[in-house]
Amino acid sequence: MWLIILISVLVSLAYFFGIKPYRHWKRKGIQYVKPLPLFGNIAPNMLQKQSFSDLLQDLYYTYPNQRYVGLYQFTQPVLLVRDPDLIKQITVKDFDVFPERRQFASEDIDLIWSKNLFAIRGGTKWHDMRSTLSPSFTSSKMRMMFNLMKNCSKQFVKHWHKESGIVTLEMKDVFTRFANDIIATTAFGVDCDSLANPNNEFYLMGKDVSDFSGIKSVKFFLSTLSPTLMKMLNVGIFTKKASTFFQSLIKQTLSIREKNGIVRPDMLHLLMEARKGRLANDDSNASDSGYAVVEESKYVKGSFKSEKPQITDEDITAQALVFFLGGFDSASSLMCFATYELAVHSDIQDKLRKEIDEVYENANGNISYEGLLGMKYLDMVVTESLRKWPPVIAAERMSVKPFTIEPELPGEKSVTLDKGTNVWIPIYAFHRDPKYYPNPEKFDPERFSEENRQNIQPFTYMPFGVGPRNCIGSRFALLEGKLVIAEIIRNFEIVPVEKTQVPMKLKKDQFPPFPENGFWLGLKKRTHV
Repeated sequence: MWLIILISVLVSLAYFFGIKPYRHWKRKGIQYVKPLPLFGNIAPNMLQKQSFSDLLQDLYYTYPNQRYVGLYQFTQPVLLVRDPDLIKQITVKDFDVFPERRQFASEDIDLIWSKNLFAIRGGTKWHDMRSTLSPSFTSSKMRMMFNLMKNCSKQFVKHWHKESGIVTLEMKDVFTRFANDIIATTAFGVDCDSLANPNNEFYLMGKDVSDFSGIKSVKFFLSTLSPTLMKMLNVGIFTKKASTFFQSLIKQTLSIREKNGIVRPDMLHLLMEARKGRLANDDSNASDSGYAVVEESKYVKGSFKSEKPQITDEDITAQALVFFLGGFDSASSLMCFATYELAVHSDIQDKLRKEIDEVYENANGNISYEGLLGMKYLDMVVTESLRKWPPVIAAERMSVKPFTIEPELPGEKSVTLDKGTNVWIPIYAFHRDPKYYPNPEKFDPERFSEENRQNIQPFTYMPFGVGPRNCIGSRFALLEGKLVIAEIIRNFEIVPVEKTQVPMKLKKDQFPPFPENGFWLGLKKRTHV
């Protein structure tokens, strides 16, 4: 009797967790990749057999003639979109159907996470916050913060100029410290030198909030699988220690500035002005910041009848923290991959150095905001680095109502997606598709010369996301990345060292792209500078 009950229970569990969840795409008539029970299609990454970047690229090519493919993240159905026109429809034309990302943590569990611009849910609520904050990221506001960034880049170069011979560095470590100092001074009004003082509290707290490796990666995946479970366990995205630290810092700084009338040209000042409704959207042409920068959407600029949000101290802390995440990890990754490619392609580095030396010479060694952004080859190098190594592997959108994909190709049928469907846009795979980028493994800045840019198909280059919910800080990231690269190239030769992995192989246990052996490179001081 007990054996029959046990068998019945096991059969029921096998059905409800191993069979029933994986019938979704078959019922919809959509081609799908055969999943494994419990893991779905992400088992190779979860079992550390394959990096997420490589896994997503393989899934992208499973059905090369399909505009979209059905996948399963654990037991949750996900639609992988392969067609640029369909991406445009989902992220731009029908943005009102796909205005959100899935929820990772509820407001009552992690208030700071839920309030940041990346995580905010609800189209109107997100729109109001985005339109309030977007004037803080125009070209003129970046120009205002340029000197703060330049001081950090000169501090960075000065630190390594003291060394003799070739200095061997793990670039991810040194660039996260540089990015930490940039964010500290421009977003929090704190001056740091994380190279001279490696264990300063701001850096340690920043490392805590931006670390999604090890047990934290498991927590992040569980959050994507079941926010309800994380709520039951009372586990948020940020640790309470880190949240408390940054909240206290923001409150104290705001109080001091308001009490003493202190004005500092940084992001915190702009957020304070936004709270008072004093920021004007002096929108400038995005081309002034480079090819990769994303323009603010007309949807965001459009007028809603809802009231503008009352920006609280928690709102300011939440935005400052998400800027921190973008600057600490994504921006430092841009710097790492760009310097790696320059190290292994000395001819490209020499050509870039020629442009940089000329601009610095004309500026008497004191480069301006306009001088930096006027470097065309530097922009090509950074743009190609973001093409080959985008900081975000895939963008995600979630439908808030049913959505019908009309047939376009022979044999296609009309398909209606349910409310709550998750859609993945495989940015990494698009950037490496030879259909759009011939010889995609080659690092070739000439793809983005003024003559060749016209060949780039819209919605196939998306390093900062796509549509109204793109990265609001693209200008910021490009500015700090270009600035430190220019300072390094002017003062050093970037060279491979014994620990440099050529060709690069990606780690299998880390979500963002990261080399198996780290970013080991050498800096060789130029004697005539």
